[in-house]
Parts: sequence; structure tokens; C-alpha cells
Amino acid sequence: MSEMGHFKFSNKVLAIPLIAIIVIWGVYWAELALEVNFNEMGVMPRTLLGLRGVVLSPFIHGSLEHLYNNTIPLAILLSALWYFYRDVAWKVVLFGILLSGLLTWLIGRTSFHIGASGLIYVLASFIFFKGIFSSYFRLVALSLIVVFIYGSMLWYIFPVKEGMSWEGHLAGFLTGLFLAKMVKARIPQTKKYDWEKEDFNEEDDPFLQHFDENGNFRELPNKEEKEEDESFTFNYIFKKNSRNDTDM
Repeated sequence: MSEMGHFKFSNKVLAIPLIAIIVIWGVYWAELALEVNFNEMGVMPRTLLGLRGVVLSPFIHGSLEHLYNNTIPLAILLSALWYFYRDVAWKVVLFGILLSGLLTWLIGRTSFHIGASGLIYVLASFIFFKGIFSSYFRLVALSLIVVFIYGSMLWYIFPVKEGMSWEGHLAGFLTGLFLAKMVKARIPQTKKYDWEKEDFNEEDDPFLQHFDENGNFRELPNKEEKEEDESFTFNYIFKKNSRNDTDM
């Protein structure tokens, strides 16, 4: 697939992040309106009831600050995922939520783990490593942009801040790396110029014809001059042959 056919804007690039933001803000608004707390529906490691948080925890946030801090990165990374990897985007999101949630359930400390930050780490990790693994220049550039904007997130896969689910961050990071390695995404074909092809012949190249065997630039006759030269040569040969026939 060509680059133009692969990297193509669609409504999903905006619609999916917008829907995700509306849902997580809607859940938080429902908590306030109903005066309830959904934190207990998060991931509680190594308990049977805590498994429901594998699916539900990304939609639950403990405070307005927690929700706000996750909103912008989630929107940006989802947009990037759907623009650059739209053929595997749903697979990355769904498996990312499940695998990171299960890993958090296995390694997390005894506490309720909530928030979309685990999914954010999945997306950031997947986009970064997938770009590096692909070696395609646009995707590598995207990886570098992710590092530039969200590189500081790497610190939070370690227990550096009290009350933060670093286990969920670590689970998301490792899940993103795993998916980047295992999920096969279509990479656009890099355009090959004529001089890169195996059957390239320097003598047939219009540009190289402007240079002699020593590499010196030379002016080539334009089309009209070339036609005149060919016409002159043809007439000269024709007249010469006619003269020879007459002499005989």
C-alpha cells in the first residue's frame, strides 16, 4: 500500500477520542450526580471480584484532577493510533485494556487501581516501539514525538509517588511493548526512485546524460535541435547514396 493510501484522515481520528472523553467524563459526572463512588469497581489484585476492574477501571477516576490529567493524553494518543495504525487500532485498545488490567491484577498491591492511565501507557508504549520496529521514517518520527511529549511518563512506572498506581503504569508499558512486537500492522511501501531499482541503467537516465564520462556537465541539444540534426544526417546519407547510384 502506498503512503498516500495508508495515512488517510477519517472521521474516526476525531470521533473515537471524542467518544472516549465523553464516556469517562460522563461516568465521573454520574458519580457526582448520584452521590456514589465507583472506586470499588476498580482492579483489586488477586481477588475474584477485583477482576471486574480489568474492564471497568479505565472509565473510573478518583478526582477531577485525575480525570483532567488523563483526558488530553488519551485524546492525543487515540487520534495518533487511529491515523497511523487504523487497521489494528481496535485490537490494540481492546487487548491493551484486557492485558494491562490482568497484569495489574497480578502484580498490583492490595488497593483499588482505577483510571485510564494504564491504557495511556499502552498507547504511548505501542506507538513508540511500533515506530522503532517498523523503521519507516514517518512512524519513527512519530515515536520521537511521543518520547518528546510523554518521555517523563517513564518515571511513573516506578514507585516514585505515593497513591499512584505505578503497577498499572508498568503493566500498560509492558503490554504496549508486547503488542508492538506481536500485532502485525500494515506499513506503507517506501517509494523507490529509479536509481534505487536493480534494473536501473545510467545511460538511459535523462539527468545523468548531462554528464560525460569524467563527470563534467554538458549541454544536451533540445528536441528541435535533435530533430534537425537527425533530419540533416538522414538527408546527407540519402543524397550520398543517390550520388553513388548515379555514378554507377
